[in-house]
Amino acid sequence: MTRLVVGCMTGTSLDGLDVALVRIEGRGLDMTPSLLRAASHPLGELATRLRTLAEDRPVPASAAARAALELALLHAEAVTSLLGSDRADLICVHGQTIHHAPPVSWQLIQPAPIARAAGAPVVYDLRQADLAAGGQGAPITPLADWILFRSPHRPVAVVNLGGFCNVTLLPRDAGGEPSASLRAIRAGDVCACNHVLDAVARRMLDRPFDAEGAIATYGRVDPAATDDLLRFAPDPTQSAHRTRSLGSGDEAIAWVERHAQRLSAADLSASACRAVAMAVARWIDEPHDVLLAGGGRRNQRLRHELAAALGDTPRSDHELAEYREAACFAVLGALAQDRVPLTLPHVTGLPAGQAAPVAGAWVLP
Repeated sequence: MTRLVVGCMTGTSLDGLDVALVRIEGRGLDMTPSLLRAASHPLGELATRLRTLAEDRPVPASAAARAALELALLHAEAVTSLLGSDRADLICVHGQTIHHAPPVSWQLIQPAPIARAAGAPVVYDLRQADLAAGGQGAPITPLADWILFRSPHRPVAVVNLGGFCNVTLLPRDAGGEPSASLRAIRAGDVCACNHVLDAVARRMLDRPFDAEGAIATYGRVDPAATDDLLRFAPDPTQSAHRTRSLGSGDEAIAWVERHAQRLSAADLSASACRAVAMAVARWIDEPHDVLLAGGGRRNQRLRHELAAALGDTPRSDHELAEYREAACFAVLGALAQDRVPLTLPHVTGLPAGQAAPVAGAWVLP
């Protein structure tokens, strides 16, 4: 069985919409995905209105509804452009996270225009089933990471440097029945990443972001600021924190305001990079092949700090590094269609004995 599936992702950093066309051979956990092509599209002025919603500032209901429609129309245009003359069998859409504080979570999207434009079914709202069952609804990508990145040679650590940093630790794939391998996966939200770095750039440089970490490269790390930011990172050695998912990143914005008066933009950015690297190193406590994904992997200072904290240089050149989350959502969409539960109970913190539910809401063309 061969399917063409489009995965769509807008992250918490609000830096654009990523779409990936993935060919999927087979079904369920035996599927083999391959990336055919992918693209990124800017959000334009819509990003400002989405950020207003994500920062929990009051807006009329009509503004939220209009933002959902405009985001959907952007998705429809991006998907049809990516497909060209191809026809998708399925589209999987994450939507824009406006609020995440389990059990309350909202990924803003209006899926009907996407289904109509592409002539294909759309699956969306993948977190809600896990939340309803008592989990955190996040992280949602570890099963897709296992399908895409597992290796028979060494354990693999997938480090996503997006608005938030999250880590998936995959055991070495020994073959055979996958259940034991899936139980050995560790994953979690690590800390705010581009969310805080971009906040520094907006607040102190009047720029949307520090391109390639150029300013951060010249900064000096301030230990007090680094320790202060690290306080907000869940500690994986504490069971209560191991399955905690992160939300809007308000604490990161407050951190910028606390230290902006006494530190330069370069020093504050460098301190944030050090804190992110230290938080990641707490998760990766044994040798892994480390793969960097997400926009933050282009930040030179962040890569330098990660290499120092991990004692090794992580890879940032994997073919899926740029579009890992969009590709993951294509895989998750196919799994949802195959009625395979998407979340791992020990990762999202489902109550003991609670099986992961089948997830996803559907709109047909």
